[in-house]
Amino acid sequence: MAAPRKYPDELRERATRLAVEACKDPVGRAGAIKRIADQLDVHPEALRGWVKRAETDEGIVPGTTSAEAARIAAFTTCWQRLTALPAVT
Repeated sequence: MAAPRKYPDELRERATRLAVEACKDPVGRAGAIKRIADQLDVHPEALRGWVKRAETDEGIVPGTTSAEAARIAAFTTCWQRLTALPAVT
């Protein structure tokens, strides 16, 4: 069973949106994540991870998107099940 989430989804989405918008502004970029995390009472490293994932999903930063990661996980699970089957002779 997965651990319960510490922050509600609405807070995660709002904090991520604010941080991504603040990082686009060259003037407010420095310390934006820390400032927003403090305002919303969120741990700065948690917010940094959310922003990194959002930027990757939007294509701003190169990397594996959440959809691609889920697809890879599904293929991996399927492959593990197939290779665990007994050999048919």
